[in-house]
Amino acid sequence: METFWDWFWLLLSWFVFFMYLVVLFQICADLFRDRTLSGWAKAAWLIGLIVLPFLVALIYVIARGRGMAERQVEQVQEAKVATDAYIRETAQASPASAIADAKSLLDQGVIDSDEFAQLKAKALA
Repeated sequence: METFWDWFWLLLSWFVFFMYLVVLFQICADLFRDRTLSGWAKAAWLIGLIVLPFLVALIYVIARGRGMAERQVEQVQEAKVATDAYIRETAQASPASAIADAKSLLDQGVIDSDEFAQLKAKALA
């Protein structure tokens, strides 16, 4: 029969294992994101992570932790800039251009006058 402490240590060991996996995935992502590191150096870090995983992960975080944070912030900023540009591009569609597009569809016979009226009301709303 298992005791409370058996379950506690099992839970703790699973927590440590999943945290290690998170750190490992962060390190691998950082390795491939770093443009200044050579391919041989990346391969050496990866081999080290396979041979002595906990020790090499700890060394990597200590030695390159600041660079990891800087590259992560840079990636987030690039994603924000791209998202903002997309939002600005999408939001610049004016109601007049939407109505003109709907009118051209009406003239081509793609939509009927009821659908045109719905699109026009939607553009003006």
